[in-house]
Amino acid sequence: MFFGKDLIVWLLLALGGAMFVGNVMALVKPPAVKRDDADLEVAPRSRSILMAVIGFVVAVAALAALLTR
Repeated sequence: MFFGKDLIVWLLLALGGAMFVGNVMALVKPPAVKRDDADLEVAPRSRSILMAVIGFVVAVAALAALLTR
């Protein structure tokens, strides 16, 4: 196996971290140029905060699972 028996935990760590960082960056520095008319000028604050918290919790839980093995 590629990462052994911990592949799903590594994937959860990567996805949780990406979810956290992406949503925080959307809040901190929104894109300067809109690509099309459907793009929002700023990210929805409450949804982005909720998704960042979920990503952080998943990443921390995955990291804890990797460290306790």
